[in-house]
Amino acid sequence: MSALELTSAERRALRARAHALDPVVIVGGAGLTAGVAREIDRALAAHELVKIRVPAADRDERDTLLGRICDELAAAPVQHIGKILVVYRPLPPEEAAARAAPRHAPRPARKGPRRTKKSYQD
Repeated sequence: MSALELTSAERRALRARAHALDPVVIVGGAGLTAGVAREIDRALAAHELVKIRVPAADRDERDTLLGRICDELAAAPVQHIGKILVVYRPLPPEEAAARAAPRHAPRPARKGPRRTKKSYQD
């Protein structure tokens, strides 16, 4: 169904991460147009885990749409509850490493022993 397959443990962890997210893309009445697909692609590139709201009334239509999104954007389906779809595509390794790098320089190590109340009295 999709270009990327997830294990059940990976899917469970991603569902937990997605719980607090709000939908960032809303598919309109025209369905999955080229513009909507580009917007989903941008959101996946920025966030890697995206909620999508789909107004389609039929569950089968939403399942088909989820499959199309995943196939076209090399993503994996995480969850489909009601009219909300959750899609995941991992970041490229170089970008993931850049995001994981510390933002601030580490604090320098302390020189000498730590001062205690006794050392203040001397």
